[in-house]
Amino acid sequence: MHNNDKPNDAVGAPEIVAVREAHRLDEAALAGFMRDHNLLDGDLTVEQFQGGQSNPTYLLTTGTGDRRARYVLRKKPPGEILPSAHRIDREYKVMHALRDAPGVPVPAMRAYGTDESILGTEFFIMDYIAGRVFSDPGLPDLAPAERGTLYGAMIDRMADLHSVDVEAAGLADFGKPHGYVERQIKRWRSQYEASTDAPDANMIALGDWLADNIPADVAPAIAHGDFRLGNLLVAPGSFEVAAVLDWELATLGHPIADLAYACMPYYLPQGIPGLKGIDGMDLAAAGIPSEADQLARYRERRGIGPIDDWPVFMAFSLFRIAAILQGVYARAQAGNASNADALAVGKQATVMAECGWKIARDAG
Repeated sequence: MHNNDKPNDAVGAPEIVAVREAHRLDEAALAGFMRDHNLLDGDLTVEQFQGGQSNPTYLLTTGTGDRRARYVLRKKPPGEILPSAHRIDREYKVMHALRDAPGVPVPAMRAYGTDESILGTEFFIMDYIAGRVFSDPGLPDLAPAERGTLYGAMIDRMADLHSVDVEAAGLADFGKPHGYVERQIKRWRSQYEASTDAPDANMIALGDWLADNIPADVAPAIAHGDFRLGNLLVAPGSFEVAAVLDWELATLGHPIADLAYACMPYYLPQGIPGLKGIDGMDLAAAGIPSEADQLARYRERRGIGPIDDWPVFMAFSLFRIAAILQGVYARAQAGNASNADALAVGKQATVMAECGWKIARDAG
C-alpha cells in the first residue's frame, strides 16, 4: 500500500439502490416473517443491491443505533423460470453446511422461506457482511502488493473449500460424486447446439476434443462452480476474504474445474469490454501472480502433486463460458435482432471458443 495508508474501503463497495419496480416485495409480509424468526427489531427498511445477480438480492435494516441489525435477502426472480435454475435452496444448504468449515468464510444463514405466498417465491435471509467486490481481474484500483495479496487469498480460500470433508459437512447427497466433467461437457455441448443454427467451427472442434480427453475422476469435493475474484467479498481495512458469495452453481464435482475457472483471465485478452482478461498485462509489474504461481500455491495448500490434464480443464472452462454467452446472445437476438449488446456478447463467445481451441491444439 502507498505510504502505509489503509485500503480505501469506498473502492469496490457494493451499490445500494431503491428497490426496482419489477422486484418490489410485500414488506409487511416480510416484516411478519422476520418477526416470527426473531429478526425484527422495530421498523424495517428494504433496499436492493445493484448489479447483475440472477437472483434479486436485498439489504434489510432493522432497529436503530447500537441495536441496528442488517441482513441480506436472496429470492428467486419473479415470473416463469426454468425448474433447474435459480436454486436458492441449494445456495442456502451449502452455505449453512459450511458455517463451521475452516478457511471458508460464508455469511450465517438465518431463515429460509418456503411459503411462496409471503414474497411470491422462495427466499432466504442471511447476515449482512461489510466488504468490497472487485470484479475486474486486473484490479486497476489497487496497488501491486494489494493485488498479490488478494490473488493469493482467492487461491487459499478455494483450496480450503476443496479440503472440506463432504460427508462430515452433511453434503454427501449434494450431487453425483463422479463423472462431473463428462456430464458438464455433455450439458454445455447440448446447450450450445440449442442456441445456434450456425455453430462455430472452433466450438465443434473443441467439443469433440473435450469428449475424447475427459480427465480421470478424483475424490469429489464441493465445487463452487463460479469461483472468481468477483464473487469474493473483501474485508474492510484489509485484503482478506470476508465471505465467498453466489453459490447458485455449487455441487459435488472435480475441484480442478473450479481452479481452472478462476485462472481463465490469464487466457483472455486484456481490454475487451465484458471479457475481463489479463492476457497481455505485465503481471510482475502489476503485482499479480502468474498462473504457475497460483497452481503451485493451490497444490501446496492442499498437499497434492502435479495437476494432470490442466489444458483440458482450462479448455473446458472456456468452452462452458462460450456456450453460456451463446445462449445469452440467442435470447437477446430473439427479443431484438438489432440489440448492440447482443452482438458484442456473440463476439465474446467466438473469442472464448477460439481461445479454448488454441489451448486444445497446443496440448496435442
